[in-house]
Amino acid sequence: MPFLLAMLMLIPSWIYFIVPMYFFWISVPGIFGNFRTHNDLLFTTMMPVTKPDMVKARVSVIIILEMLHVGFAVIFGLIHDLVYSSMNITYYFFAPTMGFWGLCMVIMAIFNLVFIPMYYKTAYKYGGPLGTAVAAAMVFAGIAQWLGIQIPTLFDVFNVSVADHLAVHALILIAGIAIFAIFTLIAYRVAAKRFLNVELL
Repeated sequence: MPFLLAMLMLIPSWIYFIVPMYFFWISVPGIFGNFRTHNDLLFTTMMPVTKPDMVKARVSVIIILEMLHVGFAVIFGLIHDLVYSSMNITYYFFAPTMGFWGLCMVIMAIFNLVFIPMYYKTAYKYGGPLGTAVAAAMVFAGIAQWLGIQIPTLFDVFNVSVADHLAVHALILIAGIAIFAIFTLIAYRVAAKRFLNVELL
C-alpha cells in the first residue's frame, strides 16, 4: 500500500500533501479495525509482556508504517524530479522538496500526538481518536498549504527558487524530524500511563 500510494507523487503539480495522508485515511483504520476484530488486545494480555511494552509495540507499528509511507513517497518524489526536471511545470501547491517532507513529518507528528494518547484511554475504541487526529493533522496541512499559496515569498521558497533556499529547506526538514520524534515520544509516554489505568477483561 505505501508503495502504490507513493506513485501518486508522479502526478505533475498535484496536492502532494494527500500522499502521506493516506496513511491515516486507509492504513490506520484497517489496522486498528483488525486489532479489534481479532481481539488482539485479549491475546496480547495472555503473553508475558507489560502494559508499556504493549503500547510500545503498537506505537512501533504506527511509526514503521509512517516511515514506509513517507519513505516511498520521497523515492517517488525524487523520480518525479528526474522525470519533470526538463519540463516547465507550474506548481500551485507545494512541490516535493526537502522542506515539504519536513512539513509531512510534522503532519505525522500531530497525528501521533493526538491519536495515540486518545486511543489508549480505552485501547479499544479508535473511531473518535482517529477522527480527531485526522482533523488536527489536516487543519495543519491546510493552513500550511494556504499560507504557501497566499504569501508570495513563501510560495517562491517552496516552488520557484528552491535551489536558492536549500538551507531553509534543510532546516525545515531537520525541524520536522525533531518534532516528529518529540511528539511521538510524548504520545507514547502519555499513552503508556493511561493504559496502566485501563482494566483488561
